[in-house]
Amino acid sequence: MIRRRGHLFIISAPSGGGKTTLCRAVLNRFPDMLFSVSSTTRKSRYGEQDGVDYYFISRDDFEKGIDNGKWAEWAEVHGYFYGTSAEFLNNGLASGRDILLDIDVQGTIQLLERYPDSIAIFILPPSLETLQKRLESRGSDSQEAIARRLVNAEKEMAQKDIYRHVIVNDQLAGAVAELISIIEKYR
Repeated sequence: MIRRRGHLFIISAPSGGGKTTLCRAVLNRFPDMLFSVSSTTRKSRYGEQDGVDYYFISRDDFEKGIDNGKWAEWAEVHGYFYGTSAEFLNNGLASGRDILLDIDVQGTIQLLERYPDSIAIFILPPSLETLQKRLESRGSDSQEAIARRLVNAEKEMAQKDIYRHVIVNDQLAGAVAELISIIEKYR
């Protein structure tokens, strides 16, 4: 019996777009799907667990990984490195497992170059005003940080056409159903 190669499902959204919630729903629906945990050089925040939220590694180890081709995609954001393990992706896909990634537009562009068959899905907020309200309701960012996130969101939303699918997350239940339907189509 020939085993099928796994699918790479890439989920991106602006901060506050709901991608974390949507990814959790996908993993609950498809418990056999692997989730790619990124590595970062930033320090863990309260409540974050190494190997669950991120792999927290030293800057030196990350840079060695760049030199050794360890990263399928990587970026430096606000002075910290973030990256996705190429070995994890390659092994998972080769074994026939589907993999879910929650990454930004910059990482998606890199992954689509390396894995052109990836299914890239962009989660779009209904409007920038709604996104602003969501960010403000979190209560975790200053108005300056929210303004910066909104500028970044506009830039990210302008690149939505590189994605195979775009889902407007105006009603969570509907967005979850649409995302699961898209994934089922490929599985």
